[in-house]
Amino acid sequence: MPELPEVETVRKGLEPVLKNHVIADVELRRKNLRTPFPENFGKTLVGARVTGTRRRAKYILIDLSTPLTSPLKGGKEGGVLLVHLGMSGSFRTYAKGKDFTPETHDHVIFTLDNGMRVVFNDPRRFGVMDVFAANDEPEHKLLKHLGLEPLSNQFSGPALAGLLARKNTAVKVAIMDQQLVVGVGNIYASESLFLAGIDPRKKARLVTGERAERLASAIKEVLQAALESGGSTLRNYRQLDGDTGYFQHRFLVYGHAGQTCPCRIGKQHPVKSIVQGGRTTFFCPVKQR
Repeated sequence: MPELPEVETVRKGLEPVLKNHVIADVELRRKNLRTPFPENFGKTLVGARVTGTRRRAKYILIDLSTPLTSPLKGGKEGGVLLVHLGMSGSFRTYAKGKDFTPETHDHVIFTLDNGMRVVFNDPRRFGVMDVFAANDEPEHKLLKHLGLEPLSNQFSGPALAGLLARKNTAVKVAIMDQQLVVGVGNIYASESLFLAGIDPRKKARLVTGERAERLASAIKEVLQAALESGGSTLRNYRQLDGDTGYFQHRFLVYGHAGQTCPCRIGKQHPVKSIVQGGRTTFFCPVKQR
């Protein structure tokens, strides 16, 4: 499933395509993705102007200036189109006049006022789309319980220690809890803990002080490096232009079980793997304490 860097890469690609353009048409080629499309989904979006894009956790939020005829409650305050890529969702764009024949898994086709088509493809249909009034965002069921953004100025060692203070779960499981810290999925949790030198099995509440500082710094560093590489492609993830991400070529421990650890501490030793919370964790038993 795309994690924070992949979602942010897609958002950045969509921003110049969508911003300041009006949605002229919405074609739904099925009734649902993971969940049914909201009632009047297309009617709500047609005529709305995109004023910008944002990301919250692993959700892309597209801000809309809606016409007075919008069926949104409180529509004059504007609306928000929410997109979750699920496990296999991706966007492609087709300029006006470019040959376009919908593929089997092209489920939603947005046409803009300049003739540009923005196509959402999702073979496994775990994606989600919703549209709601902007003033309803704080209480939206998918957003209201989300935790701290790891790339925000508020995310720091003390802030992280505070979030982990009463958690008896393993630290790796805790930093993947979206109600504590958002967007740190399995790949980046393993890589961050390796960089910070923290055993993924350590109880979260014991990660305090200098350890918490190291871990907060490592999470920021790993996520930023992944962003600069366009994210990681292991299966389905693609950027807007169809390119894969490249951060998978920079993994230090993820997917490297049995290979020589790059830490070079003491004698050569292999990266190990264990299962935590149903996900495979990769770590160095020498460097990570």
